Amino acid sequence: MQRSFLFAFLALLVASLGVASPASAARIKDMGQFQGMRSNQLTGYGIVVGLAGTGDDSLDYSTLGMKGAVSRFGLTLPPGVNPALKNAAAVMITAELPAFAKPGQRLDVTVSAIGKAKSLRGGTLVLAPLYGADGQIYAMAQGNLVIGGLGVDAADGSKLTVNVPSSGRIANGATIERAVDTGFAYGDRLIFNLHQFDATNAKRVTDAINGALGPGAASMVDGASISIRAGGSGDDRMRLISLVENLDVVRAEPPARVIVNARTGTVVINGAVRVGTAAVTQGKLTVSIKESPAVVQPAPFSRGQTAVEPSSDIRASEEYRPAFLMKPTASLAELVDAINRMGVPPGDLVAILEALSQAGALTAELVII
Repeated sequence: MQRSFLFAFLALLVASLGVASPASAARIKDMGQFQGMRSNQLTGYGIVVGLAGTGDDSLDYSTLGMKGAVSRFGLTLPPGVNPALKNAAAVMITAELPAFAKPGQRLDVTVSAIGKAKSLRGGTLVLAPLYGADGQIYAMAQGNLVIGGLGVDAADGSKLTVNVPSSGRIANGATIERAVDTGFAYGDRLIFNLHQFDATNAKRVTDAINGALGPGAASMVDGASISIRAGGSGDDRMRLISLVENLDVVRAEPPARVIVNARTGTVVINGAVRVGTAAVTQGKLTVSIKESPAVVQPAPFSRGQTAVEPSSDIRASEEYRPAFLMKPTASLAELVDAINRMGVPPGDLVAILEALSQAGALTAELVII
């Protein structure tokens, strides 16, 4: 079944890629993003209350957090008295602050238990600050959690857990209190960064921008960044960004790569892969041991004992598979056809690709993840 699935997958891959897939046009906005126009991670610590006995009363963080929460309202617990917190849990809060987000706008937040809380279902997050990497408060979070998991304990100790009940989300659960200065309105240049380093793509993006805005409007900083002449107000800059992002560019053919997942045996080969002249053979040795013990009975009145006599049958067989010759600059389709003719399993396929790479016949980067 696994072999059939592999061959079907490779055949589908060949049908979709062809011998050498031509480069396709893409919008510049799908190839990268402008410098400064990125999200920022926010993190905070808080207390979730209102749980149905599924909290963590043994965690000091929860106790200290609850004492701090009630102290905001003028309530001070006597020394040495710790509140019973089975209905509360200490949590970590995470969120992403989008570029150009303004105070008063809302964010979705993710809330995750950091102690032994069994479930956060039905809980409410008490007002908690969210901090950026610079230690400043950028948002305040509070609200009722939505949990996608379920955890149930029975009286006899049996348990049933569906998904992860100790983590949930609050839609629009945080209010932005501070904006991040992106530096977008400063300077006379905008920097566009490609998602991946590729000098050919950088040149084609630069040429497309110069074709739309005029010669000298854009220049390559390196193989991953393009500098674009900009000026004027924020409205002019945003119009420029909108124009640039929607320009079409013919992507360069990606580098030839063979991706191998060593844990699952998955192999993905892109259409740029070529194989040089090489002869490949793959054998299969099978050793089988069959045990057939026999019971030996003593002769009548011999005062002997019943014994078990071992009997082993060892056989070794090697399946003959003829070698096949890869033609010079064989394409992906020819490589897959040859592999299908041999009928090799996924593990042997990885070994063949590694051997071709070591022999210098595989014109591709072999990436093992």
